[in-house]
Order: sequence, then structure tokens, then C-alpha cells
Amino acid sequence: MEEDVHRIELFRNRLRTLIVVEPVLDLLDFVPDEDKQRIRATLTQKGDICAADALLDAVIRGPRPPGWFVGFVAALETAGCGHAAKYAANEPPSAALEAENDNCVRLINLLQLSLVQMKTRDVCHRCHDRGRLTDEDRQNILAELDNRGPISGARLLLRRIMRNEIGWFSDFLDILRETEHMGLRGCYSLGRVKCGLILSTSDDEPQRRFLITEPVPLAETGNLRRLSPWLSLAEMGSSFSCCRGDGTEPMKGSGPEGPDIVLHDYQMEVARPALDGNNIIVCLPTGSGKTRVAVYITKQHLDGRSSRGQPGKVVVLVNKVPLVDQHYSTEFGRFLKHRYKVERVSGNSQLKISFPEVIRKNDIIICTAQILENSFSSARGGHEDGIRLSDITLMVIDECHHTQKGGVYNNIMIRYLKQKHRNVQLQKEQKKPVNIPQILGLTASPGVGGARTQQKAEEHILRICANLDAVAIETKELGKEAKDPFKRIQSAAERKEDPFGDVIKGIMEEIHNHADLKPLCDPGTQNYEQWVVQKEQNAAKEENQKVRVCAEHLRQYNEALHQSNTIRMSDAFSFLNKFHAEELKKKYDPEAEESIQITDTERFLFALFKGKKEKLQDLAKHPEYENNSLTLLRETILKEFMGREEARGIIFTKTRLSAIALNQWISENKKFEACGVRASHLIGGGDQSVVKPMTSAEQKDILNKFRLGDINLLIATTVAEEGLDIKECNVVIRYGLVTNEIAMIQARGRGRAEDSSYTLVEMEGSGVAERESVNEYREKMMSRAIQRVQKLPRADYEKKVKEFQMQAIMEDRVRTKKKQQKSMKTEHPSKVRFSCRQCCAAVCSGQDIAIIENMHHVNVTPQFRELFLVRENTSLQERLLDYEVNGVIACKKCGQRWGSMMLYGGIECPCLHIKNFVVTYNKKNKVFSKWNELAIRFPAFDYVEHAQLVGQEDEDEEEEETE
Repeated sequence: MEEDVHRIELFRNRLRTLIVVEPVLDLLDFVPDEDKQRIRATLTQKGDICAADALLDAVIRGPRPPGWFVGFVAALETAGCGHAAKYAANEPPSAALEAENDNCVRLINLLQLSLVQMKTRDVCHRCHDRGRLTDEDRQNILAELDNRGPISGARLLLRRIMRNEIGWFSDFLDILRETEHMGLRGCYSLGRVKCGLILSTSDDEPQRRFLITEPVPLAETGNLRRLSPWLSLAEMGSSFSCCRGDGTEPMKGSGPEGPDIVLHDYQMEVARPALDGNNIIVCLPTGSGKTRVAVYITKQHLDGRSSRGQPGKVVVLVNKVPLVDQHYSTEFGRFLKHRYKVERVSGNSQLKISFPEVIRKNDIIICTAQILENSFSSARGGHEDGIRLSDITLMVIDECHHTQKGGVYNNIMIRYLKQKHRNVQLQKEQKKPVNIPQILGLTASPGVGGARTQQKAEEHILRICANLDAVAIETKELGKEAKDPFKRIQSAAERKEDPFGDVIKGIMEEIHNHADLKPLCDPGTQNYEQWVVQKEQNAAKEENQKVRVCAEHLRQYNEALHQSNTIRMSDAFSFLNKFHAEELKKKYDPEAEESIQITDTERFLFALFKGKKEKLQDLAKHPEYENNSLTLLRETILKEFMGREEARGIIFTKTRLSAIALNQWISENKKFEACGVRASHLIGGGDQSVVKPMTSAEQKDILNKFRLGDINLLIATTVAEEGLDIKECNVVIRYGLVTNEIAMIQARGRGRAEDSSYTLVEMEGSGVAERESVNEYREKMMSRAIQRVQKLPRADYEKKVKEFQMQAIMEDRVRTKKKQQKSMKTEHPSKVRFSCRQCCAAVCSGQDIAIIENMHHVNVTPQFRELFLVRENTSLQERLLDYEVNGVIACKKCGQRWGSMMLYGGIECPCLHIKNFVVTYNKKNKVFSKWNELAIRFPAFDYVEHAQLVGQEDEDEEEEETE
């Protein structure tokens, strides 16, 4: 806390000139009302800077509740004071960049007499569209314009624009050009000064510093007063060094072009082939600056094409939505937005223009791979909202080891490979080839793809090189730069007594007997999970309600056993209790005020849990029966945090439930608080489990708090293993979680701070340590494979790559052909029927179903509405485009969830989730997890027809009421 106060005092002189008081003050809930009144009075009487001083005093000397500093930084960002927020968060710009920004401010002030003649309203709207003015700024400027005139409005706009994050000058100049201001004297000066060359004076006059636009020989300058009038306005004082001699020399960093991109020697070495225009894969460890290499290559690529008079277009592809904003804010936007137009697009984007328009208007586009693939598909179908591969000149593929068969990266690269091989044929026919982009792949670990031999590992590396059409995979031994953490494996002994688990196993045995089930593996294992899932699916297809519902309950008990072996027994009990409470809730229709059908088997299952509930709850209160893994984890965390002056760590765990439960366990344990642990969980964004997912905004908030130090221990699922920009850790713990060698390398790479440790905590006999050893062996196999591929003679390398490319193209053709044949055989919707997965009641025919936006399968028939009830969607409320999820629809007969109620253009549409139904197709019962697995072509939803029907129903109801 005192560090934060010291930082504010350190940068006070900067902050007081950058803070816009009113909007910031409104967002600071910890500043007392009397202080706010005093600050507002100071603003009215003494102006901005004095009021900002008073605000800083109130923040520093007033009450500082927990989280005050994060709230202060967030208030600055929200109020549009991003530049001030950077200083407060201890991320000031470099001295050179700061000086350049000061000169830009000074120049605007010098030219203000001319600039206040601008078309303020037009400029204000453009600045708002560019994100350089907030909504409140725009309202205040327009109000000033209307109430006190254009000059007063222009002055307020200039004051506000100069407090923006660095890079505002370039944007402001572009806006002046766009609004046709360059004829205005001051604006013309700004435009010329933007080129930024330095000219010295003649020897017989005092040395003075100027910014000019064109190299002017000293012989032609004569008396400085003979130069155009703007030159004297552009005098900048002693902050610029001038050049001497017989000519002129360009200034470094001409104008506010963003921070310099400085590469280490090893980064420049791996980048060199790409700078020559070659396709390469950059393979460097996590935290070694792969993305910075990509930024540098991007800049050189665009600069080079610009110098040759050629258009350049760079697309940066990522495989996770949070990475879009991350790459924009920390790398590509930070370094290049001052020079080039950079935009980001993802499923969370609020852009109001189409993706092809984004491509057309910007130089660098950061997007999820699926968005690009969708646009490619649209272009192939002849749609105007599609783009083509030839529109792109450089494609950067982040985490490129995902360019595997069936993945979206691979779909994109198959398009590339097909066009490349078509170009060979076009050249033979003496026709002009189609332009294809340069490819740059980034990865920390390409893995070995499950290879068991060295030869297969080399084949895997070569396939990735072939998929990316790379001339080489570039690696570098980092030597001193490498920070391998100290690794240890800790095994927890099996507990001597497990009465809690014994009770659960006893319940499961009773269920086995009731349904006449004979499992072939022990409860609590992954094999049992697979067995019981298969039993549930088969029972659903066979319409065996007894086995189906028993299998579903057994699955939950198996999960509870797993939880009791990894987290607390109380967490396992809460999980079971919540499951049974929700199942009971399904059996009640609040409108009918009566129970829904309950079968004898369901009564048996509910009574079974109710009879054991009290005993389970009591056993969960006995700490002596807790699993030893949790004890070992506690000892590890305490040891790491007590033994370090400043610890920052991450715990990887298998499930979202365990991440949330471990976070709660840590927050409730005073020992962790005493040694300075401040924890939070970080989980994925997909709605794939019983746990409410995290939104990308929530993930971003947690990671920001972790970066600032408000949180120093993350408990995360595999979402944090790869890609996300997580502050350097010195403590990494994998808690009973081992997947493949790529995940191991990625997770270990999180521990890249000095004196880092990497600990694997496992239960004795679980096989986790053995799988970790296998991954270590595979990592060595991967390193050898990369080295051998790098040493292959060029002819051999090219031959193998070409073979794999042709194989990939042929396999894609076969898949496409099969898909077309399957599509051609698609049955009419009337050929399929749907029944409830739980009670087997007939639901509807396929001809009752229509599709909204090629995605959502709805049934709006009056007959269907009689079969379900609507419940509140307590787990998640979503807003997507022009529709929203309002509630859950469930079977009136048994309470089984069928889907969700979706509001689309004012019409309530019951949206069906196919996993909740048994589908009768060709006289056979089948179950599906996704709609695209069902080879039926459903018609598009006719909005107009249904809107008219709804309107007619409303009119009929109104007539009945009036009668």
C-alpha cells in the first residue's frame, strides 16, 4: 500500500497535468463526499491543475480501504485518463517517448491561436470515434460549443486531447486531415512538423532548434525569418538537439511513432529469415519474447512494402478470445498503432462494421482464427462479406502447434497450400499466379504428437513445418536468458481411513444392485467415468429410464469421490447436495403448484441420498479424514510464500470446480493470510460445465490484479497454461494435473522469474508422476527431433515437406468429398423424431424445427408450447447480438431440461439443445452432443411469418378482453 502512495507522490507532477478531475472524482467511491465538494470548488475557483492536486491529496491522505489503489487506476482508465493510469500503475513511457510527447503538447499550445478556428463539432465526433474522447468528454465539449461558442469548445477539446495516452498526436493529425483542416494555418504547420527533421541555424546566429518537413540545405536558409511563417511557430526550445554541418539529418523517431522495438541478439537471429520474406516457425520458450519478434517482423514487412509502393495487410491469428485484446494492448497496438492502423476482432467485439470492412480499413488486424475462416468460407460462397487469401500479405499464427488435422488453423493453411500448388500450375501455363501471404508461426513447444519413437517425433515436426509451409523452424539456446525453475515431485500417501468415501461407495453399490449394473472398474477413477457415460448413452437409446437415471446419479457420485480425493470433503458434499436439490427442483412446476412425474427409481435415488446426507455432512467436518494431497499442497504453498521476500505463484488444477474450491479453501485459512497469500481463481469462458464460466472481462480483471500485485496466487485450470500474458511467477504448482508435454512446457514456462520453483503434487499410486516422467522424455525427444530437422539437407527437407503437403491436400479432398456426399444424402426433416432423453415422451418431428442464424434450432409450433414449462435461467444470463437467453425450457412430464427460451427480434423462441433428446432416425434411436452431427438440413426460421402469427394472436387476445 505504501509503495502505491510513494508512486503517486513520485509522479505527482505528471499526474496533476493529466487527470480530468470531474469524471475521475465521480468514480472514486472511497473519497468522502465533503472532500469531493471541496475538490469541485477548487476546480471552479482555481482550475484543473489545482483541483487535480487536491484530488491526489484526498486519495493519498484520506481513508484507503482495501482495493483503493486498483479502484483509483480503474477510475483513471474509465474516465479516459489512460496516460495518467500508466504512470499510476508504474508503467511510465520511456524518457525519449515522454520528451516527444511533451514536445507535441508544447507545439499544440504554440499553435492554439490558429487551431481554435477548427470545425470543433466534426473534430469532436471523430476524436470520440477514435477512442480519444469519452462519451462524457464529447458531451462537455458540445455543451461548451453550444453555450459559449466554437472557440471555447475548441479550447476544451485541445485541453482534453492532450491528456490522452501517447499516440494521440498522430491520431489528432489524421482527424484534422479527414475533416479537411489542412488549409488552416496551424493545422498546416502540424502536418509539416509531423515529418520531423531537424535543421541547424547558420554559424553567425545563436543556435536554435526547429522541426521542419523537408531537408533544406543550409545555403538556402539565409535569415531564418525568411522561412515560411509557420516555422517560427514551430520553435521548440532546447529539448531537441540540432545537427551541424552542411546538410540536414532525420530525427530519430520522427514524431510520436511509439516506443522503439528493441530485440535481443537471439530474437534478431531467429527473425532474420522472416525479414528476408521467408515463411518460418519461431520456436522460443514461454516469456522469451516470441510476440515481440512478430511485432518487429510485422513493422519491417509493412515498412518495406510501403517503401516499394505496395499495399501491406497483416493478420494476426490467435486461438483464444482473451489473446486478441492482450496482443493488441501489450504488443501490436502498443508498438505499432502510432504508425499503422491496428484493430482487433473477436466474438466479444462491439464493432458495428463487417469483418471485410475491418480488413479494408486497417493495416494490422488481430482476430480469432475462426472469424477469418468464416470470412474465407463466405468469400468462397460468393458472399460480399467474405475476404480472400490474396487480400493478406503477412499472416502471423500464434500457438501454431495447433495447426493439426481438423483444427481451424489447419483449415486456413489448407487453403493456402491449395493456392500455392495451383500457382505452380498457373506459372506452367504462363498465367499470373494469385498472391499468397507470408506465414509466420509462433510456438513455445510443437510437441511430438504422441510419438513413441524418435522417427515419428521428427515426422511430427516436419508435418507442422509442412502445414505452415515453413522453410525452417527457428530455435535458439538462450543461455543466460533462460530461467528454468527448480523442479520437485511430491507424493502424498494414501489416507489410512476414508469413511466419507466409503459411504459414497456404499451408495453407489446400492445403485448398482438396484439397476443390475456390474462395473468392470473401481469407482472414483477415470475408467469408471467412461464406463458410466457409455451406460447412460446406451440406456437413453434403449429407452431404459431406470438405468439412464441411475447412470446419471452414479456419474455425480463418481465426481464427488474424485473431489474428496483432491479438495475438501465439504466441497464434495456441497456438490452432491446441490445436484440433488436441483434434481428435486425439476420435479416442481411453480405455475401448476404440483409435482411433476417422479418414477420409482427417482424416489429410490432421492431417498438413498437423504438417508446418508446427515452422515456425509458430519464426516465432512472431521479434518483428520481429509486427503493427504491437500495437506501437502498447504505445506508447499506456505513454504514457498514464507521463504521468499516476494512470492507470486500459480496453481494448475484439473477442473473448474476444484479451482473455485481451492480458492475458497485458501481464503478461509488464516495461515495463508498470515504469510501474505492473496488468491483468486481463473477459469475458462466456455459454458461447458455446471460451473458458471468466466467472461473475458472477468479474466482480464483477475490478470490485471495479478499483474499489479493485488493478487499473488492464481488457482487456474488449463486456460492459463498457454498464451495468456501472465506476470512472471516464481512459484508454479501442478496439483494432480498432468496432460501432455506441450502443457508441461507451457506451465513450467510460467515460472520464469528468478529463483523459481515448479512442483508437482500427486497422490501416491495415481500415476501422475509417471506421466510427468513420460512428458519429460517426450520433451527431450522433441528437442532432438527439432535439431535433426534443422540439420536435414535442404533437398531432403523440401522433399519431405512437399510430400506431407500433398498428403494433407489429398486428405482434405477426401474429407470434403465425404462431407458433400453426406450432405447430398441429407434426409428431409420429417424423417427424424425427437423424444425426451429422460422420460422418453414424444416431443416433435424434425419438420417442426427451424434454424436462426445458421446456429440456433428452434420450435415455435403451438403444439410444442404445450409440452414444456419455462424456468428462470439461474446459472447464466447471456446477451448475444440481437437475441438473448431468457430462461430454461423443461419437460412438463419429468422436468428434464430441453434447452433455453430465446428472445429473437421480439419473438420468444424455444431453442432446443440436441444433447437433451433421443433422436429416432431411420428407425434407430441415437443420441448426439451437437446438432452438426445430425445429417438433416433444417429450414431457416421465417421471421416475418411468425411475427405475423404472434401479432394476430395478440389482436385476438385484445378482442377477447374488450368483449
